[in-house]
Amino acid sequence: MSALAHGVETAGIPTTVIGLVRPHLEAAKPPRSLFVPFQLGRPLGEPDDVDFQRRILLGALRQLESTQGPVVLEDFADNPPGWADAPGWRGPASRARSDAATATDTELVGHFTDELALMGTAQRTAAVRRGRTTIGLSRLAPAAWADVVADVLAGRLPTPPPDLPTAAVTVRFMADDIKAFYGEAAQASGPAPSSRQLDQWFWRETAAGEILQRLRRAGMASDNNAMKTVAGRFFVPTPHVSP
Repeated sequence: MSALAHGVETAGIPTTVIGLVRPHLEAAKPPRSLFVPFQLGRPLGEPDDVDFQRRILLGALRQLESTQGPVVLEDFADNPPGWADAPGWRGPASRARSDAATATDTELVGHFTDELALMGTAQRTAAVRRGRTTIGLSRLAPAAWADVVADVLAGRLPTPPPDLPTAAVTVRFMADDIKAFYGEAAQASGPAPSSRQLDQWFWRETAAGEILQRLRRAGMASDNNAMKTVAGRFFVPTPHVSP
């Protein structure tokens, strides 16, 4: 978007950019930008918080009136309200991350299979409660995920479903499905956790979090260039990548 802003400005149209990664804004130097210290994927903060989202948009648009420059970079002052932890929230029962991190690949796939079974009831409850689910991008049922994980960790490319183009796309979408499955299960009942609580639980306390770390490393070591690309970019958010 920063590069696009430069191009649009050369046509005489003023622009302003909302950015989630400050070093990127500092390097690309769009003419006007507002850095927001939010979770990746949420440049306007939490869903449905209209008043907060309006504040961010007005803050960005207000830069169009600025006489400073040629580069204006401002910081939004507040964290989104959804970052406030829900008191007493605990994620659904899961395999201790310390167990998962020291397990062999075969043991980890077993832990993941057991964990999926534990999460299943909560995820189905959440789907009924909301009247929808966000799972299904990979066209694979949760019961098939462990086998696909085992293939990738062993250096084998899975066969994609008929309506998906490649194995890399299939595994990328499966990673998204896994994160959605756990996110739905974690919000099946009681107060909703903050996005920070949800991330900490998933990446630090579940076998699934360790599964995605290993899928990332295996994919990046693959001879398949498409798998290298999706593994490095999409399996694990940068703040949660482990060595």
